[in-house]
Amino acid sequence: MDAIYEVHGLTKRYGRTAALNGVDFAVTPGKLVGLLGPNGSGKTTLMKISAGLLQPTAGSVIIDKVPVGVFTKAVTSYLPDRMALPTEFTADDAVSLYADFFTDFDKVKANALLADLHIGGRDKIDSMSKGTQEKMQLCLTMSRAARLYLLDEPLGGVDPAARDYILSTILHNYSEDAALMLSTHLIGDIEKVLDEVNAEYETYLTFEQLPPNEKWDIKSYEEFAVDCAKKIVEYRVDCEKYGTTMEELLKNFDDKMGALPEDDFQAASD
Repeated sequence: MDAIYEVHGLTKRYGRTAALNGVDFAVTPGKLVGLLGPNGSGKTTLMKISAGLLQPTAGSVIIDKVPVGVFTKAVTSYLPDRMALPTEFTADDAVSLYADFFTDFDKVKANALLADLHIGGRDKIDSMSKGTQEKMQLCLTMSRAARLYLLDEPLGGVDPAARDYILSTILHNYSEDAALMLSTHLIGDIEKVLDEVNAEYETYLTFEQLPPNEKWDIKSYEEFAVDCAKKIVEYRVDCEKYGTTMEELLKNFDDKMGALPEDDFQAASD
């Protein structure tokens, strides 16, 4: 099956800093790809280049056999990592905007999804919680009949209940004829979804900056572990609020790290 989304030698530099360095991978229809990495590792940069919002320093992105450009924007549904709509908009304004811009937008589907969230047409975005804003924007993104869905950190900054809704919406509105890439630094949440998807689709994880031999980069995992540690204080408050414990959180992290193949770590360090 031909790839719908191809990344070839993609490099993006900001001065002397390389956000992306020679990234290569391809995704065929029917696949849900988890793009994993700590904050600041270039996930959003890759998403923005793929959505046609940034120019790469080198390399290329091909979507549906066409280099990123006007045509690919018509077949790519992009969810940015922050609210992209004017906050003075109502839900009806947002739906109308998408209907005007995208010919593949299903207005009936969008209104049904928003009704499930108890979002009224006259509800203003600035009156919604962050979690509700994230869910509303996701509903609009998934109401398009796109060939490629790019979801940048859809789980970031929302509570566990909102994450569950977001993941469920993705799974129930994802077409086998399309490809979907989701970026996140929340490994536990996305692995849970990919395990469920694995029963229906040929699914895999792709790491942000895989070495050429496609082995795991142990340094990236060390940096990710440090990033997790820095957030423990923040998570402790959330754990107490949502009925879990730090012990359960850390055990889950240890289990995930312990499940990584030792051969991959050895190859990465050679």
